[in-house]
Amino acid sequence: MKRLKTYISLLRVKHYIKNFLIFFPILFSGNLLNIDAVILTIIEFFSFSFAASAIYVLNDLFDYEKDKNHPIKRNRPIASGIVKKSEAKIIFGFLILIVTLIQILLYTTKLFNFDNFISSTMIIYIYIIINIIYSIYMKHLPILDIIFLTLGFVLRVYFGGSFINIKISNWLYLTILSFSLYLVLGKRKGELQKNNDLSRKVLKFYNESYLDKFMQIYLSLTLVFYSLWCMNFENNLLLYSIFIIIFIVMKYSLDVDSNSIYLGDPVETLLHDKTLIISILLYVLYLGVILYGKNIFI
Repeated sequence: MKRLKTYISLLRVKHYIKNFLIFFPILFSGNLLNIDAVILTIIEFFSFSFAASAIYVLNDLFDYEKDKNHPIKRNRPIASGIVKKSEAKIIFGFLILIVTLIQILLYTTKLFNFDNFISSTMIIYIYIIINIIYSIYMKHLPILDIIFLTLGFVLRVYFGGSFINIKISNWLYLTILSFSLYLVLGKRKGELQKNNDLSRKVLKFYNESYLDKFMQIYLSLTLVFYSLWCMNFENNLLLYSIFIIIFIVMKYSLDVDSNSIYLGDPVETLLHDKTLIISILLYVLYLGVILYGKNIFI
């Protein structure tokens, strides 16, 4: 059991929460009752999650020396020596292999066509490549570190539409882009407030005033873009979900500004804030009723 927990920590399984962005295209396109599309999306959710885990393993390998001297990160499986570097390299290769095999299997079993295979595989490997570049170099460069992290969120949404032939609308793209920038800036602000992430050299380039300014900008853009996106739906009731979104982002901002021990990390903050969890569940429930209520109850 202890060994299993070690591997779960190494693969950052709790960060799979971010990969639920993959479900956005099928949810908002009204295809959530399409069983074949749902099954395919679930399979691809795990495929992308394995790719993300591979990146986390690789990042820990790159940061091995620095993490050993970090007061918190030294407890990570590789830095602590519980998982050997040679073993971690094998796990990284195995995860990449599994991702590739899943993509090939989905194509050979005709669960999606050649175009879907090419587009989805291309996106997932672009995600892997940009994160390798981030881990090696970009995470040390101000602004570019934020941009590269944001790309990961955007690619998740495009990946979710790539294998089920759903085109991502411009408003959805802009909403996810601005909200992702807001979250990443919030994470940097949390790290800067605590000032105990000694291994993150890029923090010396930032200050709270700078991060606050752009958080406010991207939060405002998120609400505007989301509102305009909702207005494109036939059901006007969707527009009222903006009230829930406003509460969610305000609660997250409160967590970041209150010097949370979770350093503004979206995943850690969500997992430890019951109010946020309930709010997101209410949002999903509201969307379900608005978008699918007619099909379910008739």
